Amino acid sequence: MIKDNLQSIIDKLPSDVKLVAVSKFHPSSAIVEAYEAGQRVFAESRPQELDKKVAELAAVCPDIEWQFIGHLQTNKLKMVLPHVSLVQSVDTIHLLQEIDRWGKANGKVIDVLIEMHIGEDTKQGFYEEEALDLFFSFAKYRNVRFRGLMGMASFVDDEEIVLADFSRIADFYDYVRDVFPEMEDFNILSIGMSGDWPLAVRAGSNMVRIGSAIFGERV
Repeated sequence: MIKDNLQSIIDKLPSDVKLVAVSKFHPSSAIVEAYEAGQRVFAESRPQELDKKVAELAAVCPDIEWQFIGHLQTNKLKMVLPHVSLVQSVDTIHLLQEIDRWGKANGKVIDVLIEMHIGEDTKQGFYEEEALDLFFSFAKYRNVRFRGLMGMASFVDDEEIVLADFSRIADFYDYVRDVFPEMEDFNILSIGMSGDWPLAVRAGSNMVRIGSAIFGERV
């Protein structure tokens, strides 16, 4: 099933859109099945679960790439940052500062996406004005590399609202790239999940985070 689900999504995805398989709450055996079907990039949202799966799969899936997409507490950085290629969910200045501090202490530059607050009030992240203030001082974060933006649309059935949310993030992403050309690696727009990724792609997404449409309902 996982192999067929993956292939169905890949067949529909434009070639320039990267698929991140969201494996949170699914067993390592499901990840192995997706890996054997050709998927290499996986995302987790809980530090303990990520740490456990990294240990379980290191020998079985040697070139697997991990990303982190959940709310990251600063006291859990050591469980996440050694393992991931990208932290998608930087939602506060404090978290960014702590990631930068960890990177300096460990001789690493951490790739991050800035999570945007769009739509529902319950969502975390930066408003556009806050993000702009951050980017004006990007050079002071020497152990962080700003790779782009991440966001979610409002949790509603109205596709026009969802598309408007995605378009707002995409417009801001384009604006940031125009205003800050010196951020040369700022080239990722991660919007779109299992239920709405076609709309995100329409809006300009080049990375989608898909879980249940690949693995089924969460375990």
